[in-house]
Amino acid sequence: MNKRILQTGLVCAGILGLSGCINVAAPEEPIVIELNVNIRAEVLYRLAEDASNTIDENADIF
Repeated sequence: MNKRILQTGLVCAGILGLSGCINVAAPEEPIVIELNVNIRAEVLYRLAEDASNTIDENADIF
């Protein structure tokens, strides 16, 4: 049993000896994400198309 404890201790010491130092640091400059998306124009276009289709289909209502 003592041999088993000694082996486990040596394995743990070896693992701790092999572990390296990990450094995590923030970048010097801020991260910039540019999203140039024009969603409004597409939504308005789709609404206009749907409205046009609705008016054409129900001309007697309008």
